[in-house]
Parts: sequence; structure tokens; C-alpha cells
Amino acid sequence: MSAELYWLTLTGLMTGLLWAPYVLNRMVELGIVGTMKTEATTTGAQAEWAARAKRAHYTAVENLVVFAALTLVVHITNTGTGLTAGAAMTYFFAFLTHYVVYTLGIPGLRTVSFLTAFACQMIMGLTALGVL
Repeated sequence: MSAELYWLTLTGLMTGLLWAPYVLNRMVELGIVGTMKTEATTTGAQAEWAARAKRAHYTAVENLVVFAALTLVVHITNTGTGLTAGAAMTYFFAFLTHYVVYTLGIPGLRTVSFLTAFACQMIMGLTALGVL
């Protein structure tokens, strides 16, 4: 497995688990049965940190689509380099950081970590196109 696919797999697994903290908060606030109700009937029953975690998770899911597509193009076209391997690893840690600082409500670091992940996406795409 290439380094790019390794980090893509870890990123996918991480993104697939980021829902857990905010759902656990809903269970604490509403109980298991209340958690299963539609969100519209339980507005305001979530801690602010959990609402931020949910938004951070949505951001991770939206960006995983772009990152995965570009990483797969790099792999399929066999254009991977040390730079793309590093970008894939950095993307993972940038979005992990983004999730944590977004959940904690630290806006400056949230922006830096998001822009770092975006730069990693651009490295993947520009490398696949032969620009880098």
C-alpha cells in the first residue's frame, strides 16, 4: 500500500468516527430514546462543544471527498512522490487538529489547520496534473 493510500485510509477511518463524541453528548442530554428522535424535536439539547464537534465533522466529511478523489488520482496515475506522501500524512493530522480545536472553540488554530489541509489537497491535485 502506498503512503498516500495508507493516510487516506486512516483519514477515512478517523472521519468515520468523529460523530461519536457529539452523539454521546446527545445520549447524556436526552437519553438513548431521545437521541433517536429527529433533531428538529430536540433542538437546544446539545452542549455548545458538541454542536461545534458536529460542524467540524461535517467539514471533515465534505473535505474528505476532495482529498480522497485527488489522492486516488495520484495513486492511479502513479504520480506519487515524497511530497504527496507527506501531504497525505499532513492532511490527516491537520484535520485531526481542526476537529479538536473547532470542538474546543479555538478559532485561529482552526483556520490554520483548515488551510493546511487545503494546501495538502492542492499538492495532490497539482502533482497529479504534473505541475509539481
